[in-house]
Amino acid sequence: MSHAILDLLNQVMSSPWLYPALFALALLDGFFPIVPAETSVITAGVFAASTGEPALWLVMVVAALGAFAGDHISYAIGGKAGERLRGKKTYAWAQQALAERGGLLLVVARYIPGGRTAATLTMGAVRYPRRSFAFFDAIAAGSWAVYSALIGFFGGMAFENDPIRGLLLGLGIAVSITVLVEVVRWVRKRRSQGSHRALVAAAQGAQGDS
Repeated sequence: MSHAILDLLNQVMSSPWLYPALFALALLDGFFPIVPAETSVITAGVFAASTGEPALWLVMVVAALGAFAGDHISYAIGGKAGERLRGKKTYAWAQQALAERGGLLLVVARYIPGGRTAATLTMGAVRYPRRSFAFFDAIAAGSWAVYSALIGFFGGMAFENDPIRGLLLGLGIAVSITVLVEVVRWVRKRRSQGSHRALVAAAQGAQGDS
């Protein structure tokens, strides 16, 4: 079974259609986050290390361009459906984060599950300047493509003769980093809420004493 899967993956990774497929997956992931774009880029990175195909630098470029294009489609969708997005939890989160971080939200949200779509839709809905959006999105899409491809590449190097294990290692690293980001975000949120409650309690106490 594993040999059949490996043979199939080898055929896919050596096909010239791989690059258009990676572009399309990264593009669709911009506004349809169920698409396994990151997994595909990691897989390509694993085989780049194990078999030499596909070309790692081309995987990065194609994935980055696809993600950049997909984010701009999501931005346009947000601009068209701004009113309908209001009131949703993801919209409220992205709007608050946008007020706090500005364009850097795009870079941060790229590594948060579901965050990239919420961020791009919200920035389109609030009419965030397109030129600034493009600048920060280029950083976000480029860093994401390099990050995903290199995770796969180093996984493939660790198990050069066993791409399946390299793929599992790469996916494990990606999931671990995602979980770590979410845990840090949750802890910071709890601390922020605790500090806010303490300030409110202190203010109420001061009013009671006066």
